[in-house]
Amino acid sequence: MNERRIGIVMNGVTGRMGLRQHLERSIVAIREQGGIPAADGTMIIPEPILVGRNELKLRRIAEQYGLERWTTDLAEALAAPDVEIYFDSQLTQLREKGVRAAVEAGKAIYCEKPIAESLDAAVDLAKLVVGSGLKNGVVMDKLSLPGLRKLKRLVDGGFFGRILSVRGEFGYWVFEGDWQEAQRPSWNYKSEEGGGIILDMFCHWRYVLDQTFGEVKSVYCQGATHIPTRVDESGNEYAATADDAAYGVFELEGGIVAQLNSSWATRVFRDELVEFHVDGTEGSAVAGLRNCRVQHRSATPKPVWNPDIPATEKFRDQWATVPDNEVMDNGFKVQWEMFLRHVVDDTPFTWDFVEAAKGVQLAELGLKSWHEGRKLEVPTLDLQAN
Repeated sequence: MNERRIGIVMNGVTGRMGLRQHLERSIVAIREQGGIPAADGTMIIPEPILVGRNELKLRRIAEQYGLERWTTDLAEALAAPDVEIYFDSQLTQLREKGVRAAVEAGKAIYCEKPIAESLDAAVDLAKLVVGSGLKNGVVMDKLSLPGLRKLKRLVDGGFFGRILSVRGEFGYWVFEGDWQEAQRPSWNYKSEEGGGIILDMFCHWRYVLDQTFGEVKSVYCQGATHIPTRVDESGNEYAATADDAAYGVFELEGGIVAQLNSSWATRVFRDELVEFHVDGTEGSAVAGLRNCRVQHRSATPKPVWNPDIPATEKFRDQWATVPDNEVMDNGFKVQWEMFLRHVVDDTPFTWDFVEAAKGVQLAELGLKSWHEGRKLEVPTLDLQAN
């Protein structure tokens, strides 16, 4: 069988997301399954070159996954003759430099979000990348989660009738780092290092809302730094300067109202770490990372409010489970396969730098709304390349 081997510079794989989701569960997994078929039957085989700042970590990761190519020199990696794709999962504040180097080298670009810390920087970068004519994409993994794919199936099939509202809950308790090690790196809680849950999660919420329910028209956000002091990876106490929780209300096209809570200071009492409850005139659904349950208008019970007696109904039992109906693979891996086919076969990949800039726009407006205490309209971005 013919093979098409594609060199991929993977910058930032020593970080949690870059290592686990992108290298291990996506690229290594694709290699272990023998690649993915291109349109002509050729097997596309990714050949990663690991790039980072820590030589020891890179060597250990390469040995762990049986990879031979790694370097601390980005220019050297980009100059390799078989490299066609540059991937970036570094800290946000480092991303622009890497992407600009990839544009200069003429490589297709695929990266994590946010693409920049500010809207101006994101727009400039999007104009540069789009204007270069290079294939580009940004990770929008939530759309490829099994639960969200089932939810989109319901939306596209008209299950809800007219959608009225969306309520989302995301988050979990991130340990402060004193008596238990934190599950997230300390930079997440430092605004000066690009941290903050608004910048992180509003980039996600923009594409989830836009591409599942309707374009975001306005935002009101209340942010908070609930845990003011944390302990870093070296055991040193530090002041948390970034928001660790955000409570947002979004108006979508068609009059849909979305309420999304995001928090790293909440304890989980729900079935999954993120859940979306959607109500429509014809039915409702609750979707998580993997599962989705529905209740149609024709099967909706008639609850009666009586606080003087114990509840006798098992409300969760009144909902039906949406079947998978297809193999639901890891969302990051699914999008990697789509982007590889985009590069090889020119198949569509709509999640580009333009969509990524919209995410940064919503995050910046969310921060402004919080600080000014008011609802803000979301204007159309001017992203015409210079």
